[in-house]
Amino acid sequence: MARDEELKKQWNEVVALLSNKFAEGEKLDLDAIIYIIGLQEKGSINANYEKDDKINLMHIAICRLLEPFGYYEFDYFDEEGWPHYTVLEKLPPLKAGEQSVLMKEAVVQYFVEKDVI
Repeated sequence: MARDEELKKQWNEVVALLSNKFAEGEKLDLDAIIYIIGLQEKGSINANYEKDDKINLMHIAICRLLEPFGYYEFDYFDEEGWPHYTVLEKLPPLKAGEQSVLMKEAVVQYFVEKDVI
């Protein structure tokens, strides 16, 4: 199976799994999945978050997702339990479609590493 086809298959598997678990089957988009990963990485899924916190949760997820690609490195947890990352390499300029593919690939890799798919 071609790499793109395999990624699409795995991405659809992740979307179906998370949509069924968190959205009563309504299809989640990439941003929602990134947010869920941020909650997982923060470790407090049931907490109520303000708007700024939600943005920070997505940032944490993006850092964690792009860490295996060499863009970020985990640095430390602060006193409130928020993970912090160091930028190792700036992301290259990517078109919107390229960004989406990179993030989907990173999400799939994350769930493969976690033995979820």
